[in-house]
Formats: sequence, structure tokens, C-alpha cells
Amino acid sequence: MKIPFIKHFVDFIEKNDIDYLHETIEVLESLADLPTLKDEEMEVIGELVSNLYGAVEVQKEILSGTAKKEALNGFIKRVLGAIN
Repeated sequence: MKIPFIKHFVDFIEKNDIDYLHETIEVLESLADLPTLKDEEMEVIGELVSNLYGAVEVQKEILSGTAKKEALNGFIKRVLGAIN
């Protein structure tokens, strides 16, 4: 996951609508079903989907009253904690 991507997606949600991200996730997940997809392409799609889901989670925190910076930092700490 990349914080700059997630932050950009969160900014996009604020200017537009979260439904765009949900629809983008659906399209990318559908694309991932292509049998002719190369491993590198699958990795890129997976990374994008992960970042989009991350932005959705951060947005949920923001809507519940958490400051954007705090929500981003908290999300990354949870992800890093899950990896370790």
C-alpha cells in the first residue's frame, strides 16, 4: 500500500463521491478475472485495489469524526501491524 495513493483517493472522494471508488474496484476486480493477464499486470491491479480499499476505510474513519491525517496514520499503523 502506498500512502500517497490512498491520500489522493481520499481527496478524490472528498471532491466527488465514494461511489466512484466502489465502481472502480468492481471494474478492476472484474479485469483481474482475465485468464490472459500476466503476473505483473495482476500485481498492479492488486496494488490499485488494495489502495482503493484503504481509501474507503480511511474515509469511513473520517466520516466517524477522525481527522484526515490521524485516520491515514492510524490506517497505516494497522496495516503495518498486520504485516509484522
